[in-house]
Amino acid sequence: MSIPAIQSLSVEEQAKKAKIAARTLGILTTEEKNDALRTVADALETEFESIIAANLIDLKKGEERGFEQAFMDRLSLNKKRIFDFAEGLREVAELPDPIDDVMSSWTLENGLQVEEVRVPLGVIGMIYEARPNVTADAAGLALKSGNSIVLKGGSSAIHTNRAIVQIIHLALKNTKIPKDAVQFIDRLDREATQQLFTMKEHIDVLIPRGGASLINAVVENATVPVLETGVGNCHIYVDEEADAEKAINILINAKTDRPAVCNAAETLIVHQDWLNENKNLLAEALQKHGITVHGDESAQEALPKVIPANESDWANEYLSLDLAVKTVNSLDDAIDHIDQYGTKHSEAIITENRETARKFMQLVDAAALYHNASTRFTDGGALGFGAEIGISTQKLHARGPMGLPALTTRKYLMSGNGQVR
Repeated sequence: MSIPAIQSLSVEEQAKKAKIAARTLGILTTEEKNDALRTVADALETEFESIIAANLIDLKKGEERGFEQAFMDRLSLNKKRIFDFAEGLREVAELPDPIDDVMSSWTLENGLQVEEVRVPLGVIGMIYEARPNVTADAAGLALKSGNSIVLKGGSSAIHTNRAIVQIIHLALKNTKIPKDAVQFIDRLDREATQQLFTMKEHIDVLIPRGGASLINAVVENATVPVLETGVGNCHIYVDEEADAEKAINILINAKTDRPAVCNAAETLIVHQDWLNENKNLLAEALQKHGITVHGDESAQEALPKVIPANESDWANEYLSLDLAVKTVNSLDDAIDHIDQYGTKHSEAIITENRETARKFMQLVDAAALYHNASTRFTDGGALGFGAEIGISTQKLHARGPMGLPALTTRKYLMSGNGQVR
């Protein structure tokens, strides 16, 4: 397969093309969109070697620039990861199409019929960092929900993202979806990103996905409406009535399965009585998995080789095998700590007391709450969304993993027979 280069256009020209393409997307059938996603998935698998070759260039440059291991993990692709996000597109194709879904309907006393229906947002601007899988995930979710998308990835993944979009464009030529529906800003200058921030006439919503500095820059500077995703300072609270084996298994999974992702646990809040009784089991598990502990005074007394924690540790999203440990004497103390330092992403309680769990889940303000389960399930794929475009920690429009419904808005359609007011 001969992969064409991406056409060089100004950001405004790309946004205009995306807006025109959105009109076509809005009238396609569900099957036409699904066929396109499957075609793209097949092409990504067929051309996986070209994606890996491009990714190796980015990885080499990342090593030269001294990127941390967590960053390199998010940047790195292999055959399995590529096939995973290709399969994610097929899963999105199998999901119900939200477009034209009648959310509610009623008839007024005068006979006027009213329907509230889901419709696409229009054109989505996606700004993200070293997560090349986002390129495919975001494009797939946008297209299935009838939206065009303008992608602006970080400079660290420029070669990988370019290769993925080139394959998407080539695949779309054989479908009903115009390739202009997926735009990729193939530039490294900040001016291109700044232009996206203020292009309200062409872009309907911006979605930033990455670290706190990127998200804050978009939120503070954009005049286009923003669907804010959040960083993940996630907590596991081990209550005094927690089962020891269950608590340790959940903690280790939440911390070590993929430390560099936003739903990994960063802080263990542990009841002092539970710690006193189970400190040896906890210490053994932490040591076995190479976890570095930053703890308060009680944690330092109970566990070996603890680095004294300071204020920054409680707010830190480590994205590594570092773990902050805070001891408390009550559920209320645990909730107060989460309220002060949490990012409203994912929080978990481990306890065999259902009333304690119920209180925790009622009072903690977060997008996702867990009782006796790992925070690693805050993920569109894990929750059956096929893929996600990000995890929203805000409260308006969408919250939590954002799948297809989050990329829609609504219209009210009225049908009458000459009614006037």
